[in-house]
Amino acid sequence: MLSEISSPPQLKNWFDERRHRSLANLLGSIEPRFEAKTFLQLALEGLEGRSLMQRMHQCAVAVDVALPGGYRRKIAVLQKLAPRIDHDFVSIFLCDFTATFGLDDFDFSMEALRFFTRFGSAEFAVRPFIVADQKRALATMHRWTSDMDEKVRRLASEGSRPRLPWSTRLQSLIEDPKPTAPILEALKDDVSPFVRRSVANHLNDITKDHPELVMARLEMWDLQSESIRWIARHACRTLIKRGHTRALKLFGFGQKAAVEAQLTVSPVRLSLGQHLQITTEITSTSKRSQQLVIDYVIHYVKARGSTFEKVFKWTEMALPARGRILLTKSQLIRDFTTRKHHPGHHVIDLQINGCRVAMVGFDLK
Repeated sequence: MLSEISSPPQLKNWFDERRHRSLANLLGSIEPRFEAKTFLQLALEGLEGRSLMQRMHQCAVAVDVALPGGYRRKIAVLQKLAPRIDHDFVSIFLCDFTATFGLDDFDFSMEALRFFTRFGSAEFAVRPFIVADQKRALATMHRWTSDMDEKVRRLASEGSRPRLPWSTRLQSLIEDPKPTAPILEALKDDVSPFVRRSVANHLNDITKDHPELVMARLEMWDLQSESIRWIARHACRTLIKRGHTRALKLFGFGQKAAVEAQLTVSPVRLSLGQHLQITTEITSTSKRSQQLVIDYVIHYVKARGSTFEKVFKWTEMALPARGRILLTKSQLIRDFTTRKHHPGHHVIDLQINGCRVAMVGFDLK
């Protein structure tokens, strides 16, 4: 269902004791037979040792035990609770409840998710239903593309993303993403930027496994439309960073840049926690204006001395004939939950229109 979210420890306090007691009071006011004492005992026991996602799931489990009646009756109570919760992420436990206890009541549960997603996104919770019966789930989600609520329309795209961050991957759709094509086609002209961004992210997921399939689709779209062009451009962001020829060509960056470039960094030796200033001077050697997409690539040193690359977006620009541009970027060198730094010599490449044109290095102490 849900993978653990890498997040600062304090975020788990979205489900602290005060929150659980507030939920108990709300549920008791909706359903007099709600066993608040049982709920709090189950939800609060071992609370400090639980992560954010574990706390959310345990809240759903405790609700199931403390509410009387069958699954559908419990959903009816939770639907009354949903508008009274004042925190979007906390409301996701309602979706988690549905995914945990409602798989055997497929259509009813999908309708429940359609309702709950308006209060806290059901993008994680809908995925077990796709795994259980992909054809049935996607047919329902395609109907959601015409829903009046933009959050429901977004769920159709976001919930069916093959590689949705923080969630389990949909391996079947990674191998063959074509079943979601009707959903994406229905939403590419959506009036909501919230929905269109999800379509772009969905397509970007697909580019990681089937780039040519995505390119074939985008080349058929009307890129004269500003909103559709934005979707296509955002969908190709990973391909452009990788220097994918077809993606670069689609947006006018297909020609190898006729430039001379210098790349420098300061300081050349630094410690973790310092800022690195990266500077490039790019001079056109062409008699014509050129469209450039400029990125830089850091080769991070790994624990055992090998390296891995990460491409960072710098800018896009039109460089006039014989023109010259000076660009500066400041980057804080610090650890993240997803990236640890190690001492050693790090290389930086300047990448223009997918080609590496200059290189410099710095030493991390």
